[in-house]
Amino acid sequence: MFAFVIFFSLLAISRAFGFTNPSACDGLNGFSCKPEISHWLGQYSPYYSVPSVIKASVPETCTVTFAQSLSRHGARDPTASKTKAYSNLIESLKSKVGTFTGKYAFLNNYEYTLGADQLTTLGQQELVNQGIKFYERYNELAKHIDPFVRSAGQQRVVESAYNWTLGYQQAVQEAKKSGKNVSTLAIEVIPEGEEYNNTLSIDNCPAFSSDLGDAAQNKWISIFVPNITARINNDLPSAKLNDSTTIYLMDLCAFDTVASPTGNISDFCYLFTDTEWRDYDYYQSLGKYYGYGPGSKLGPTRGVGFVNELIARMTSSPVRDETTTNHTLDTDPSTFPIGKKYTLFADFSHDNDMMNIFSAFGLFNATKPLSNTTFTPPEKTNGFSASWAVPFSGRAYFEKLQCAGQKEEMVRVLLNDRVVPLETCGGNHQGLCTLSKFVDSLSFARAGGFWDECFDGDKE
Repeated sequence: MFAFVIFFSLLAISRAFGFTNPSACDGLNGFSCKPEISHWLGQYSPYYSVPSVIKASVPETCTVTFAQSLSRHGARDPTASKTKAYSNLIESLKSKVGTFTGKYAFLNNYEYTLGADQLTTLGQQELVNQGIKFYERYNELAKHIDPFVRSAGQQRVVESAYNWTLGYQQAVQEAKKSGKNVSTLAIEVIPEGEEYNNTLSIDNCPAFSSDLGDAAQNKWISIFVPNITARINNDLPSAKLNDSTTIYLMDLCAFDTVASPTGNISDFCYLFTDTEWRDYDYYQSLGKYYGYGPGSKLGPTRGVGFVNELIARMTSSPVRDETTTNHTLDTDPSTFPIGKKYTLFADFSHDNDMMNIFSAFGLFNATKPLSNTTFTPPEKTNGFSASWAVPFSGRAYFEKLQCAGQKEEMVRVLLNDRVVPLETCGGNHQGLCTLSKFVDSLSFARAGGFWDECFDGDKE
């Protein structure tokens, strides 16, 4: 078997992670402080409830019969390479500038203490909140069955799954009305790496490259960053920042904020204007769109395995896929249960993999190619932006519903509480389409995408 299962108790996990009370900034509906900044930090934004044109609550004439959650891990420290770069930048600024004044004065006493790759306290709490929210939305299904939980193997993803189950179990225990004792939840952990087939962490498409995303970002940097760099260098004449290090300072706004257990907005954030934060969010969105999303030829192909797993779960049929699925796991009822009685699922992944998956579903097929020279708000990109799609603790809900007057079950998709219109299967005014039309609309994934091109020997 290429996975392992972890069991844990509610008490053990709460002791292990030492949770604090939820911060005033972060709750079940996400991060609410200084939205003009915190909601425009790209994939480094803490989760927040995205505005939805279609009402996100379950339609009054419908009952949810199936729910699948796909979640990103919670807020984390920078990656190892980035934390070194940020630390070096702060050290360099202090050495060159000496004494800081005005809005930069906080740097006089600032010490870089961020770690690398691990969840922050806020990131842990985000997933506890998410587990509670999942239970509250699907508590009727939860009366009959526990969710089946899977996680990609990196530590921060596994810990996020732990935290989610903690929140879920707390909600069950507090509700009482479930009519059952709180049971121990298991997490199926699937190892990561190019030697493994893993639909939650995709590393086995050798020809894939995210270079198009880097190129689009570099073009946008050349447009929106130079004036910022010039302003800071004028304020701090000896700083000698370049456009890349200016982006690092903007990154620090996000990472310093989510490193605060209470979600205090970092002083780094106030070095930039609201317009500059929108441009920064767009910079991150360009990287996702062209690096991993609809603008990447093989990006959507990397996500088709998960799509085919969801089809199997929704239709109670065997998985049909020859891409990223693990046949050993997906043909074993203990590691991939299928059947009408299995109605709650929660999977945990990474932002780039989730962008692959969303694109394989065609959730952004109506999005026109993003301009790398002109800012376009998410309201005009069919909802595509890094902060709207894959923030820290971002999640998608894939629901089946039985609705009055409909013989066939309906399907609806919510992305961070925003109902996706589902144009590809003729979604109605409530964002609903029939299960059969939904499955038919996934022909790209059912055909395996461009999987053969993953092994053609040339990077895309």
